[in-house]
Amino acid sequence: MLYELLVLGFYLVVIIAAAEIFTNAIEALGAKLKFSEGVTGSIFAAVGTALPETMVPLVAIFGGNSAHVSEEVGVGAILGAPFMLSTLAMFLVGLSAWQFRKKRPSSDVAPERSGFKRDMEFFLFAFILSFLVAFTPHEYRSVRLFVCFVLVLTYFYYVLETVKASAELVKDGHSTESTKGLYLSLILKEHMGTVLIQLLFALGLIVLGARGFVHGVEALSEILQMPIIALSLLIVPIATELPEKINSILWIRNGKDTMAVGNITGAMVFQGSLLPAIGIFLTPWTLNTTVLTSGVITIIASLWLYLMAVKFKRLNPFYFILNGVCYASFVLIVLFMLIR
Repeated sequence: MLYELLVLGFYLVVIIAAAEIFTNAIEALGAKLKFSEGVTGSIFAAVGTALPETMVPLVAIFGGNSAHVSEEVGVGAILGAPFMLSTLAMFLVGLSAWQFRKKRPSSDVAPERSGFKRDMEFFLFAFILSFLVAFTPHEYRSVRLFVCFVLVLTYFYYVLETVKASAELVKDGHSTESTKGLYLSLILKEHMGTVLIQLLFALGLIVLGARGFVHGVEALSEILQMPIIALSLLIVPIATELPEKINSILWIRNGKDTMAVGNITGAMVFQGSLLPAIGIFLTPWTLNTTVLTSGVITIIASLWLYLMAVKFKRLNPFYFILNGVCYASFVLIVLFMLIR
């Protein structure tokens, strides 16, 4: 068991390092293209830091595992990612804002409100649609394929709307500022080509780390005699979403709330639309009790976030901390089901 844990730890380090390198290049790209913090956070940084948990289900489905393992890890990781982001990641945003309240311009969390609202609207539409389609009979293949098309279209429409809003946000002082230089500029002169080289290098590391992590989870589940679906809903998303959590904590500390929250909500839209489309298309896309529970809790936590975006004038850190209750509730439910 020690060996399996060390292997998981090694690939986890690879994933985190790769995501940090990728995000550094994404920030530099956003600054060079003069996009708003909303675009850089909700699209560039969100997609970049979402790559680890994105690659896990893709590698599980295409990586030559047994059909059972592929479906369990794939579906669990696809639905587990938005669950972790809407609960645990948002809890850490609130906790970080409270922890660093004396170093920040304000104790409240203050993301750009229109982007926060837009992200949650797109996510709720896509996630609820992908969640409900699991209850359609398998012989209704045409219905499922239509939903896949709608989910893909939803994400691309979301990107267009976010980019469209960028110009006005830049005028209002929400332009992206790179907090640190491109890592590769220590060796090569920084220009657009250097940024792309660093992006591609990081992507290769992420694929390597995700593939190793999938096999590690499979081996660990056999040793612990735990259902793979439980591990893929609890362990895989916590591990692979560390980049989002770490980046958001750092941005919250520096008072960049739009980047911090957008990194998470943008990843939620990405993982609540494109990834379910792949899962619906390539797997039976059935929900057992564990996955059903995580989906319902995700919707509840996301509705609370949407309520914050549209109703509350000030966002106290404790509003986000409440999302941690949703995560704790799910963990207790899973443990109860395993003991029973």
